Amino acid sequence: PAPTEPAPDVTEPSATPGVINVPGDHETIQAAVDAAVPGDLILIAPGTYREAVDVTTDELTIRGLDRNTVILDGEFELDNGIRVLGARGVAVENMTAQHYTRNGFFWTGVTGYRGSYLTAYRTGDYGVYAFDSVEGQLEHIYAAGSPDAGVYIGQCYPCDAVIDRIVSEHNGLGYSGTNSGGNLLIVNSVFRNNRAGIVPNSGSYELCYPERETTIVGNIVHSNNQPDTPAIDVAILAMGNGILSAGGVRNVIERNLVFDHDRTGIGLVPFLEEDASDDLPTPDEWALTCEESKELAPVVPEGPLLWDSWENRVVGNVVEDSRQGDLVVASAGTDVSTLGNCFSGNTFTSTAPLDLETLAPCDGT
Repeated sequence: PAPTEPAPDVTEPSATPGVINVPGDHETIQAAVDAAVPGDLILIAPGTYREAVDVTTDELTIRGLDRNTVILDGEFELDNGIRVLGARGVAVENMTAQHYTRNGFFWTGVTGYRGSYLTAYRTGDYGVYAFDSVEGQLEHIYAAGSPDAGVYIGQCYPCDAVIDRIVSEHNGLGYSGTNSGGNLLIVNSVFRNNRAGIVPNSGSYELCYPERETTIVGNIVHSNNQPDTPAIDVAILAMGNGILSAGGVRNVIERNLVFDHDRTGIGLVPFLEEDASDDLPTPDEWALTCEESKELAPVVPEGPLLWDSWENRVVGNVVEDSRQGDLVVASAGTDVSTLGNCFSGNTFTSTAPLDLETLAPCDGT
């Protein structure tokens, strides 16, 4: 502007229809979200925002102007950085959430979601969390310092979701996915220095069991032996494993680079559930959608449940420096030859049982 013209007042409302500026139009992110209508773009200027934001409006895009300097800070008192409650098609982009007692970024009960270029740091539960939600995309995410998982997708089938180009480190679990799957892809990502790396798992403590049909392709998974991360009990139990299917079914684990683990590089193992709320699903129930399985009446078992890993395909991975076994299939009472897991074309040094690719090939008996 010419010297005689005043500088623009950043507190004035945005002149662009459908764009809401924080703090220009509203001082807080929550106030901007509350004022928005479907289709609006909320632009957040650099600064520290000490708030927990709930989103219930469909089709919003909430975008920080700088990933590293747009910071939501829970100060170890607030629960979630941004929580999307049933709102369809909400995208959250280009910002950091830290120091929340629960989650950094959280979608629950939604159809259509996206988290892009997000950082989640030192949260009390998960970094980036999608629960009972479908049709999602989580990409270009950095997650560190969660006692459960840095990134989690759970209780959905089919999930119709992708995790792409993330880095998850210094968490209890790099990725956890309880009872999720069905067109669910984890690709092109790095999981390192967690207690355990990628852990899809089954259990009746959430609905839509079992975990099944997750595709894990093209990831780098290494050095997940980290004893000084925050961790829930399951993460402590799983420590030292790279890719670990804990009661998972029909997963595809292909063309990953996995190295430097105290236990297994790729392990297909059981999960023992002590206080189960339903009996094991039968194989014909594995094809039920999440909504269909919710209609079934639970049958509470008298004792604990053993969730075995069934019919998983482990193909074309490079697995190195696993102190107990590069490729492992195990149970606790079930004959592992009956579980239908297969291994082919992997590069490895050790397996348990011995000679696993000969005993259980994917292209033969």
